[in-house]
Amino acid sequence: MKKTLFTLAAAAIIFASCSTKQETAPEEQATVQVPTEIKDVEGRTNMGAKLYVTPQPALMIATYDENKVPDVMMAAWGGQYDGNQVCFQLSKHKTTDNLRLTKAFTLSFADARTVVQSDYFGIVSGNDVENKVTKAGFTWKDSPNVNAPIINEYPVTMECVVVDMQEREDGGAFVVGQIVNASADSTVITNGKIDIKKLNPLVWDGSSFNYYTIGDSVGKAWNSGMALK
Repeated sequence: MKKTLFTLAAAAIIFASCSTKQETAPEEQATVQVPTEIKDVEGRTNMGAKLYVTPQPALMIATYDENKVPDVMMAAWGGQYDGNQVCFQLSKHKTTDNLRLTKAFTLSFADARTVVQSDYFGIVSGNDVENKVTKAGFTWKDSPNVNAPIINEYPVTMECVVVDMQEREDGGAFVVGQIVNASADSTVITNGKIDIKKLNPLVWDGSSFNYYTIGDSVGKAWNSGMALK
């Protein structure tokens, strides 16, 4: 916690310094010029500027509202932020409101077994269907560490608190969460570690709007590239 407070304080100082610089010397700041005419890339098919970074994770964010009613939504625009932090970008949702209220959430991964329910959580708003977790046939229990539900049907869950929430004009927010604890069901563990093949998580393809699962390993991180040294 001390490290987090120090980081936030340092960020505030940097922000203040940048603000002062902007007020006193705006001419020093570079202006980014976005091309107005896009040229074709030789030998390739141009996709324009609307192709999403792909693949994306299928992150399941679970929160409580003011009445302790659980809500789950799927978010694709997110990932690891630091060694023990995660981040995601949300537009205006029931989840966004819940995060402002409780400052806590759990984060899980949609998998092949839960594709129907997970996609449903991304389609239906908790503002329209109050008990959508129950309607999906899912169950939950209180996290023992943060004010958020743990969805039993997701075998890997991170319990998190909100350490930064940057508001957007459209009612959404950019959220940074500190991981307090992570837990996994024994069915997805091999030799004390999460087995990604047993977990079989979904990835979302923003180009085709399809879900896919991860295939076999094709290399070892920080090892395969040694062949070129």
